[in-house]
Amino acid sequence: MIEIEVKVKADHSKAHHVLKKIGAVKLGVENQSDVYFAAPYRDFAKTDEALRIRSLNNQAVLTYKGPKLDGISKTREEFETPVDEETTIQILHALGFSEAGVVRKKREVFRSGEITVCLDTVEGLGEFLEVEIVADSEKELEASRAKLFELLKQFGAEEKDSIRTSYLEMVLEKIKVNTLKANTSKD
Repeated sequence: MIEIEVKVKADHSKAHHVLKKIGAVKLGVENQSDVYFAAPYRDFAKTDEALRIRSLNNQAVLTYKGPKLDGISKTREEFETPVDEETTIQILHALGFSEAGVVRKKREVFRSGEITVCLDTVEGLGEFLEVEIVADSEKELEASRAKLFELLKQFGAEEKDSIRTSYLEMVLEKIKVNTLKANTSKD
C-alpha cells in the first residue's frame, strides 16, 4: 500500500468550519502514542525510513514506512500489522533496536469522499492538518496528490505549505533546541 499524505500547520477552529462546509464525516477521535525505533544496522534518519509502534484504544500496530517517493509530499510505501506491544518491544530490543523517540497526539479523523482528513494536536508542537489517500500503485501518485492539494485549497493551504518533516523529527529538533538553550543559559 502507498500512503499519499500531505501535512500543513492549521488552526483547528477554522478547519472545523471548512470540514462542516464540505460535508466531511467525523469518524472519531483517537489518542495516539507512537514509539519510534532506531535500527542497529542503519540510520533511519539518513535512509528516510521509520519503524514505530502506535498505541491507541488498548491496541498496538507495528508500522514500517519506506523512504518518501517525491519531493513535495509525505508519500511512501507503508506496511502495518497488529501486534502485542510489550512483546514486540522486547523482540525489537533483543534484536538491537532502541527507542528513538515518542510522539503523542490527539487526532480527530474525518472522511471527505476518498480522502481521510486528520486534525492533529501534537504534544509540544501544536495543531496540524493531514490529508491522505491510500493507493495500490505508484501510477496513482500524481492524480491522488493533485486531489489532496485541491482539497487543501479549501483550508487556505497551498503546495508550498506542505510539511515533509515527520512529527518525530519535529519533536527531536525541539528537544535539541531546548537542550541547547538550557546549556547556553547555564554558561
